[in-house]
Amino acid sequence: MPHTIELRTPLDDNGLPCQQPTPPPALVTESSTALGRNFQITPAGMTEIFARLKPYLPPYLTAVHHHPTRLRFEFAPFTGREPEPSGQSVRTDPKLAHGADDEAERALRSAAVQIHEDLYRQAREQWRNAAYVADLKETVKDTGARWQAYQREAKALESAYAYLRTPAAAAEWPSALSRLIDAQERALAAASAFDDRAVEIARVHDKHLYADLGHDAALERAGYPEAKDWDIASADTYDSAWGFGVPLTEEVRRLITQQDTHVAKVGRLSGTPAD
Repeated sequence: MPHTIELRTPLDDNGLPCQQPTPPPALVTESSTALGRNFQITPAGMTEIFARLKPYLPPYLTAVHHHPTRLRFEFAPFTGREPEPSGQSVRTDPKLAHGADDEAERALRSAAVQIHEDLYRQAREQWRNAAYVADLKETVKDTGARWQAYQREAKALESAYAYLRTPAAAAEWPSALSRLIDAQERALAAASAFDDRAVEIARVHDKHLYADLGHDAALERAGYPEAKDWDIASADTYDSAWGFGVPLTEEVRRLITQQDTHVAKVGRLSGTPAD
């Protein structure tokens, strides 16, 4: 009895094995790494993803830059006074929801959701920086003038104290001491005036703790590059002893105490009255 042998590969009309069409590559493939999920997205896959995400893209998105391992989104400048960016959930969209039977389709949807989340994450980062800068612009005001006033009074105090060490001071000791006391009071008042504004700036820094910008960078972007020289302690320092740094007023008080102690010792050892 003849036997029929089933061919694994069908033959064409010439009796040759048929060439099986190569399946098109998946638009998106997903893999897992120690750092999390990783997506390989073809150009056609990226086009399909953004076509599905189009209803959910914010109006302030101006460009998408493709890098080898990520996407960088460009936005219209934020003022920091808009509501914090928050995207509508895409997980209920029939074309983006989880649960597709096809593996390639699941990968595409997962990649789309991740891209959507990353877009708004980047938007929030830029918005937070803008909000930080906007708050500083409203807070700094005349801080620069107050700092300059303190610098002038600090130099005057230094000069008045240095004069006491000169021979000429002995001839007018009471007057020289009086000028020192006046300089101390003016320096302390200038330091206090600066601290009144510095504590407000420090509180803005604390409020925007999670912004990407550092203190000096935020102040420079707000229009105050000279602020890098300002003596601003942490907000907690102005309200308690547990913060970082020392308020300017406290620095001046300590300096005055050192000066007064030295003057009193000189008077005691020389027999010259300190007042």
